[in-house]
Amino acid sequence: MKPFSGPVWRLLAQALVATPTAPAHAPVGRFHHSGQVAAYASLSAEGTVVAIKRYLSDGVQRVLVPMWLEADRVADCRGEAGASVVWQDLHAAGEVSPTWVYSDRARGAGAQAMLYSSRSRPDLSHVVVFEPECLRLVGPVTDFIPPET
Repeated sequence: MKPFSGPVWRLLAQALVATPTAPAHAPVGRFHHSGQVAAYASLSAEGTVVAIKRYLSDGVQRVLVPMWLEADRVADCRGEAGASVVWQDLHAAGEVSPTWVYSDRARGAGAQAMLYSSRSRPDLSHVVVFEPECLRLVGPVTDFIPPET
């Protein structure tokens, strides 16, 4: 574990702009299940687009939210291929997501957040925050215009 103090970005639905530190609403995700708290962000604005690319055709208006993450205990799983696998299809088939092993281990060790590599762009990194109070808004929220595919 290591400390982390730096900028992160979230790409949120416009409807969530008033609560930028709120955790994911979905009951399960890449690194949360069984009522666990998880706020997902990227270490770059570019990374936010890469992270949710598969969802960009849903018609939801989004905003780019610049934030600051201040955490003393951050697990670093960057470079671990198993943390970046496509989990949605496995979960939809009734299997346990293999990515949960990483977040469960980090949570068990007392991590406030966990860094991981982008699956499609390993040069980019994302973070899942288990304690959203470690996040704070630091800049103006901007409208997000999805790139043309």
